[in-house]
Amino acid sequence: MVWREWPKPAFSIPTTDCCEGFMRITLPNGVPAEIARPEVVDEGTLGVVLFPDIMGLRPLFDDMCAQLAADHGWVVCAPEPFPGREALPVDERLAVMADFDDAELRKTADLAADATGCARVVATGFCMGGMLAFKAAASGPFERAAGFYGMIRLPEAWAGGRLQQPIEALASPDRCPTLAIIGTADHFTPPQDVAEAEALGVVVVSYEGAEHGFVHDASRPAHRADAAADAWRQVVGFLES
Repeated sequence: MVWREWPKPAFSIPTTDCCEGFMRITLPNGVPAEIARPEVVDEGTLGVVLFPDIMGLRPLFDDMCAQLAADHGWVVCAPEPFPGREALPVDERLAVMADFDDAELRKTADLAADATGCARVVATGFCMGGMLAFKAAASGPFERAAGFYGMIRLPEAWAGGRLQQPIEALASPDRCPTLAIIGTADHFTPPQDVAEAEALGVVVVSYEGAEHGFVHDASRPAHRADAAADAWRQVVGFLES
């Protein structure tokens, strides 16, 4: 997959003619979500739950869902991680992560999977959303999961609440096949955490010198176009296998 360079987005809902369905929906638990459908959906269509990064749904992810649907024929559903609190600045989002509840996150993941309407559903996500993909791997309907630089262990500020350590989900005997895309210079995924995940059977693909967030947003200084393109090829191949 050749992933296009994303422009720095303005906050608006874009339109596209690449997909039959491209819209915001509300899941049964009240969580907003983006859903994009390809022109043709049949019994073999893959459903993908895509967990955004900590900044949540925005034009970057609207475009991403639409492109994945158009390029790969997937039905993609991306739930908002901060429903009702979409205006929170990033520092406040980081501060309230410890208040998140795994049971609520699992419910949202399952409802997003249901929203795809597909018999086979996989999960992916970025940063915090990569961590949520790791958690989804151990529960629910997901056949495969791929996390882009998802936390393997909670940052200290997020621990002590109702969030399970991601490594516990990765250690679950019920975990589906899982891929971790890692940058070796990412402070959120230190080498000892990556080694522990790999010892549990997680497939790890590492990119030397890459920092946190090197794939999904070309406006970020950490973005690496060549590594991002290769990481997408790895993830698409893994999720479709």
